[in-house]
Amino acid sequence: MVYTAIKRLLTILAVLWGAATLTFIALKLIPGDPVSILSGGANVVDDAFRAQLTHEFGLDQPLWLQYLHYIGHALVGNFGQSYQYRQPVVDVIVDALKQTLVLAVSALVLALALAVLNALATAGRWRYLRAFFAGFELCLLSTPVYWLGIILLSVFSFQMHWFPVMGNDGWRSLVLPVITLSLPLAAILSQILRDGLEEALSQPFALTVRSRGAGETRLRVRHALRHASLAASTLTGTMLANVLSGSILTETVFGRAGIGKITLQAIASRDMPLVLGIVMLSALLFVIINLLVDAAYLVVDPRLRKRTP
Repeated sequence: MVYTAIKRLLTILAVLWGAATLTFIALKLIPGDPVSILSGGANVVDDAFRAQLTHEFGLDQPLWLQYLHYIGHALVGNFGQSYQYRQPVVDVIVDALKQTLVLAVSALVLALALAVLNALATAGRWRYLRAFFAGFELCLLSTPVYWLGIILLSVFSFQMHWFPVMGNDGWRSLVLPVITLSLPLAAILSQILRDGLEEALSQPFALTVRSRGAGETRLRVRHALRHASLAASTLTGTMLANVLSGSILTETVFGRAGIGKITLQAIASRDMPLVLGIVMLSALLFVIINLLVDAAYLVVDPRLRKRTP
């Protein structure tokens, strides 16, 4: 157990270090001077002010010293100050993350609910209905998220005026972004769950359960769904990380404040501390999600507990 914990911890640190290092290198290779971008160009401010900003941001130091300075402070949870917002990076990210988490978690919950209902209803029966939903899922998977968002905006906001066009004003402003983000997720989850359910329903245990007089609904919900959820839980973990990245497009289309908005602004303004902070957060979330998925395996399949050292 101790060995496993140490191995997990070292893996987390290696992932975070790798993400921070690669992002640092990538940002330094991107053309453009953050001081010029933030100050509006070389002809807007004088050289003295530019030199002051350069020194304030630490950009007058050698690259290796900037790198060591950043890594050293990141180890103690200090990600520096955003060039653009002039606030600690952690504060900027926490404020934006509150909005993004509401969107991402709502979209994932809706996607899971739609996928489970769809898979339970169509797995192994109603051939034409199953074919219809399978075709609809393929259409959703082939549709870019931003295009789906624009269609929903055109119909439900511009034509029917049911929901606001943009912003973070109340639950009504959350409806269309959540649907936009959840539909492609529900489509791919439905396919995985349906395949898993159909495989589970063909296993000998399904015949045993039926022979005991259990109804079809009970067989699917209480027995087959557990077997099918193993593959789906892996995909859900991966998708949760993708939901956060996909929220960038969704937030942009619907004009919502969140991680997506500050990420685009940070990249455009070469706000290196903020970009690095967002990347570190994404890497940390990815590691945590994988740990939760591993824990979910043990809950779903008790046989795996015996194999865990």
